[in-house]
Amino acid sequence: MASVDKNEMMTGEEYLSSLDDGRDVLIYGQKVRNVTTHKAFRNSAYSISRLYDALHNSDSQEILTDIDPDGYRTHRYFMPSKSAKDLLKARDAIAHWAKLTYGFMGRTPDYKAGFTATLRSTPEIYGSFSDNALSWYRKSARKVLFLNHVLVNPPVGRAKNVSDMRDIYLHVEKETDAGIIVKGVKMVATSAAISNATFVAQNSAAYYEKGREEDFALCFIVPMNSPNLKIICRKSYELAALSPFDNPLSSRFDENDSVLIFNDVFVPWENVLIYRDIERARNFYSVSGFLNRYPLQSGTRLAVKMDLMCGLFANVLKSNGSDQFRGVRSHLADIVAIRNLMWSLTDNLCQNPEKRDDGSVIPKLDAATTVRYFSTQVMSQLKPIFNTILGGSPIMQVSSWLDIENTEIRPLIDCYYQGTDQSAIERQKLIKLLWDALGSEFAGRHELYEHNYAGNHEQIRLDMLKHCEATGIMDQCNDLVSQCLSDYDLSGWVDNGWRFDPNNIETL
Repeated sequence: MASVDKNEMMTGEEYLSSLDDGRDVLIYGQKVRNVTTHKAFRNSAYSISRLYDALHNSDSQEILTDIDPDGYRTHRYFMPSKSAKDLLKARDAIAHWAKLTYGFMGRTPDYKAGFTATLRSTPEIYGSFSDNALSWYRKSARKVLFLNHVLVNPPVGRAKNVSDMRDIYLHVEKETDAGIIVKGVKMVATSAAISNATFVAQNSAAYYEKGREEDFALCFIVPMNSPNLKIICRKSYELAALSPFDNPLSSRFDENDSVLIFNDVFVPWENVLIYRDIERARNFYSVSGFLNRYPLQSGTRLAVKMDLMCGLFANVLKSNGSDQFRGVRSHLADIVAIRNLMWSLTDNLCQNPEKRDDGSVIPKLDAATTVRYFSTQVMSQLKPIFNTILGGSPIMQVSSWLDIENTEIRPLIDCYYQGTDQSAIERQKLIKLLWDALGSEFAGRHELYEHNYAGNHEQIRLDMLKHCEATGIMDQCNDLVSQCLSDYDLSGWVDNGWRFDPNNIETL
């Protein structure tokens, strides 16, 4: 076995230092000099740095890391898995990281590892760029690089041909001996401001016409400080947070979503994976195994988030004094059932995998597409329960921690804002956490985020159906119907063991 001292994984401090690289981040009309110190990003960046520190901590390194095929220590999900046992260990590593952000940071470094690990398993699918695939696997795994991705064209001109949107959609503008120059815009780059590089490709549902639109059929990776790459951020929930007491989640786990504008960005050939190849640009998602792997990260992270939600609802109900009411408990059970479903689905992803040509294993696609389907519905199912069983409880909260510090009204708050067998401060702390998770603007973004996490609602369903048709699952379902239909005809049962008396109807 290779020596375990081949460890190049970034520490938390090294990760934070890597972000001070001159990248062009813009928010509120200003360029951010350093995201690690700016009030809109600093706590989120620090939250990610804690994940990197956990890679090196003696109490978590065994859970989080292993030695990859090249002999380097890396996060378990950054390397290909060789068995169902390996996948389960990778799931537990994902869960350990997710617990550090309570499931509220979804595009953490292990998300894109669902793809970069496949660069080691199937580099050949990138043809003449296969060496680039292996090189980026090594860069990613050894440092545990934080990649974001942008796949979607902006929501404009959707009814037009892609070639008619050349002034907006990302495309190759010029080819040189050293690389390509690309121009256009892509969305949505979650956590782009605090990641190391961006993975750029086309949405798997996009259609490109051969002979006309090859300039759009690209796949490449570039550092976030690439010249002429602009990172345009939405408003910062972290900056808007009043205090840790008032905004315990949004003040530190805001994955700022960005639009990336490539204004003649140079991409060296060594960073290119697919170039002007429509078939590869469409098919690499499924061929690479990324569609099989990423739901393990997203499903596990959501399962951890559901652990928090179950506990939150249970604690608030207890504070309300309604936790033993039969009807209330039945609604709490609905939430627990969603939690159990997500954890069971992640078990299923690991326990019966399919083998790749290189000997590695990935979750079966029917299991992966099922996680993808149910994950989009979780928050939408939570919200009605939240509204139904809690009523106005979440609204009865002070405006901020400053009200509690006010000596004039503090006695009133202590008296009238208390919970059942719970002080007013404990009650308010709990309610503020619940509101940040389900009622705030930050929570609203998370509901939208979870709903669209895996793509548009039709494509999620159609991809699952298409796979079930292609692999014979629908044939099995149809055959069972045919078998049932063959049991009988107008004359009665084909198997005479079942009894039918045609005179029965006359005796009714």
